[in-house]
Amino acid sequence: MTASNELQVLIYGRLVADPGVHAICADRIYDAPSKDAPFPYVSFGPSDVVEDDAECITGRTETIQLDCWSRTSGKFKEVKSLADAVKKALHKYDGALTVNALVQMRVIGIRFFKDPDNITTHGVVTVEAMIEEN
Repeated sequence: MTASNELQVLIYGRLVADPGVHAICADRIYDAPSKDAPFPYVSFGPSDVVEDDAECITGRTETIQLDCWSRTSGKFKEVKSLADAVKKALHKYDGALTVNALVQMRVIGIRFFKDPDNITTHGVVTVEAMIEEN
């Protein structure tokens, strides 16, 4: 399994198991949500990788976007609560990967905005993970 896929599996497992996230969106954490997915939910967005090798160590820093979605009458309260729960679940989480090694994971930013439909609110949680590749 690639380091990127391992990281996604780790994040997914952490979010599904987290009581704070579960209280808001149950187990609605998607890689690719269907068009009729019930709100609120979290979906995986784009990610990027920067090589971060050190002496005799192959490493990478991967930044992954997690999108939080709500449709509570265009209000931000629910999506902000969901994004904060995602941050709390993932920031400085020291979970274990199966092949590679997670050195550090942290949430480096959260943004909120309204989608063009003026009904859907969107939170973007940016997670950065440093991984030692095996």
